[in-house]
Amino acid sequence: MTNFGDIVDCIDINKQLAFDHPLLKNHKLQRKPSFQKSNGKTSVKNSPTTPIFGLDKDQCPTGTVPIRRTTKDDLIRGKSLLNNHMMTQNILGVHIAEVFLQPQFGPYYGVSGINSAYNPRVNRMDQISASNLWVQNGQIYDSNKIAAGWHVHPHLYGDDATYLYSAWTSDNFKKTGCFNIRCPGFVQTSKEYYLGARVRNTSIYGGIMFDLAVSISQDPVTKNWWLNMQNTNVGYFPAALFSNLASADRVGWGGRTRTPLNTLSPPMGSGHFPDDNFVHACYFKFVSFKNASRQNCGPEKYQTQVFTDNSYCFGVEYYGKQGVEFGYSLQFGGPGGNCGN
Repeated sequence: MTNFGDIVDCIDINKQLAFDHPLLKNHKLQRKPSFQKSNGKTSVKNSPTTPIFGLDKDQCPTGTVPIRRTTKDDLIRGKSLLNNHMMTQNILGVHIAEVFLQPQFGPYYGVSGINSAYNPRVNRMDQISASNLWVQNGQIYDSNKIAAGWHVHPHLYGDDATYLYSAWTSDNFKKTGCFNIRCPGFVQTSKEYYLGARVRNTSIYGGIMFDLAVSISQDPVTKNWWLNMQNTNVGYFPAALFSNLASADRVGWGGRTRTPLNTLSPPMGSGHFPDDNFVHACYFKFVSFKNASRQNCGPEKYQTQVFTDNSYCFGVEYYGKQGVEFGYSLQFGGPGGNCGN
């Protein structure tokens, strides 16, 4: 049991839920990505702060992985999440502030960045506030997508804490995909970090920043998409899950909120608009993408597009290269409120 009362089970790595997926019946477990360097570290730039999630002191024994136990209440709350997914394109009640790379500069084989973690206040069980980066391919109606970051999602967890999460789909969440491991799909390989872990410490406006290094990268050999957090490979999304994700035509960074129709939106990020002060609005720093040569590149301003659906509620700014302290970076967020549907 974690310090927060969440129960985590150490499960045989070969018997985890992912292998119940019909497309993964004969899947061969990949224990580490082919691009991992011999010292066990990846090329993702790490955050200087201490880990803010995961098992506190213990790791699961070799051959097992930590899986957050799903309770009966979790299952009851989670039944309605698929068709109501906030990552779905063009859904009412969802508000967005994002930076993304345009398709003409692709294809893309990875995305990374260091993201400040906050605990935005939600006022209802059915509201969500999230920060993530993502890879995506295909048209809106059948979009293949993987996203990862942190969110506040009371309907999913039963409280208003901040949690580490990932989500995937191969059809714009019509029939496939879920958060974390609420359905078969994601293959866990880390003995320490796991999806659905509570974020221990969150940033305070104008004060101490706690941030999280995140990347999603395709393995050039197996074509599986690896999720890395704090320079540790958490696991991967097998290529077989996807109908159209041999590469991505868009990658991006930013935030989303969701609220029922005709209700006030919760805040996003720190709850403050971008102002080029990195202890104010939520940030992604040292952002990069993997190009066709599998090199990590910082996005130039002309390659990016910024989008917010309601600039009175949320803002987003891409600053480009900001020197050695922040690298290629952006800010997003805002107070929410009466943002329309």
